[in-house]
Amino acid sequence: MTNKHALLVIFLSAITYYLFGYTTPRTDFNKVFTYYSLLFIGFGLLYKFSNLSIKWLIVGGILFRLVILLAIPNLSDDFYRFLWDGRALLNGINPYLILPKNNPELISNGIELYKGMGSMNGSHFTCYPPLNQFAFSIPAIISENGIFISTIVMRLTLIIADIISLYFGLKILDNLNIDKRKILLYFINPFIIIEITGNLHYEGMMIAFLSASIYYLLQNKNHLSASLWACSVSIKLIPLLFIPLLYKKLGFKNLFIYGAIVLGINVILFTPFLSQDLVNNFMSSIELYFQNFEFNASIYYVVREIGFWIKGYNIIGLVGKTTPFIIIGITILISLFRKNNQTETLLTSMLFLIISYYLLASVVHPWYIAIPLFLCIFTNYTFPVLWSFTIILSYSAYKNHNYKENLWLVFLEYVIVFVYFVFEAYKTKTNAETKHSKLPY
Repeated sequence: MTNKHALLVIFLSAITYYLFGYTTPRTDFNKVFTYYSLLFIGFGLLYKFSNLSIKWLIVGGILFRLVILLAIPNLSDDFYRFLWDGRALLNGINPYLILPKNNPELISNGIELYKGMGSMNGSHFTCYPPLNQFAFSIPAIISENGIFISTIVMRLTLIIADIISLYFGLKILDNLNIDKRKILLYFINPFIIIEITGNLHYEGMMIAFLSASIYYLLQNKNHLSASLWACSVSIKLIPLLFIPLLYKKLGFKNLFIYGAIVLGINVILFTPFLSQDLVNNFMSSIELYFQNFEFNASIYYVVREIGFWIKGYNIIGLVGKTTPFIIIGITILISLFRKNNQTETLLTSMLFLIISYYLLASVVHPWYIAIPLFLCIFTNYTFPVLWSFTIILSYSAYKNHNYKENLWLVFLEYVIVFVYFVFEAYKTKTNAETKHSKLPY
């Protein structure tokens, strides 16, 4: 593809981002799917066939984000809760202790924010860690009343987070002698631009801290790495899952110190919010998430159907209590039996672990895929890139206000990804065996 054609693709993609961000409600699934597919075609053309330098494609990625800078998120209403928590914190109210449902008038525009987030979101206590709460308060500092200005501020912080992930992602790729162009699988991926920049999900900020942490881990700056890892955990809890995988790379003593730093920093960050009800409220929201909510699941839906056949009712409560122990078991096995002292293997282990977690989960919102997508660029696997496209099928649930999932589309989403994963696993194994057979003895 010539540079002129590549620039035309960037221009047409920018127009499509505009149409997606400003004119497409999530209830119009046909429109959502059509624009998303067009954006992925453009993404594929730019990544696979463009002769433009990586710098120009990065500029294109920034342009795409700026196109939707002024848009109100159209696929998710979570940002209303983010604004609620941030304004509560700025007004000296502990966000872990109040329910928007019971206290809509406590903060500026509180009633409007509660209506925006919906009764389900507003009827449970917040489950976002402290550093995320501080990030939520940034828009409130700039604009305590307006929603439009606040969303712009949130979006700018998340664009900065993506640029940080880009910076450290390039450094990690350079450290591993992997083609730097692979960072584009994340940075110009329509999924990231729409879910992080567009829909204002803070997985992007979590990944920014985690990318920096991984880079400094490779530089053997363990204390700095642990501090940044702690910040990542304090945005979203999910990076806690990966810490045991560092056992073979760090050794038991250094892993203990590393974990202690992560835990200690998070305790300090929680300190301003401490109260008798904090733990109960925070844990009740997490328990509610694991044992009550269902969306876009895979293995869980199969288990649920088996439960209906055997028990005659939804066994989500039992599955929710059992799944954490299965994940712990998988984590221990991957930590002990894979060669995680090697960086490439460690990053692949992180990818496998998070994928295992999501396959067993009862809730897999689209934006969750951001972290396996980022991790895969440092491995031999690209199936999360395919998943970042098929995940759009989950939005078919929003075609009506009953949020009824089309399980055939969910099935299609996962079958496509699973078949491609099997293909990649076989290919990786074959390549490894071929490489081993050519070694001199």
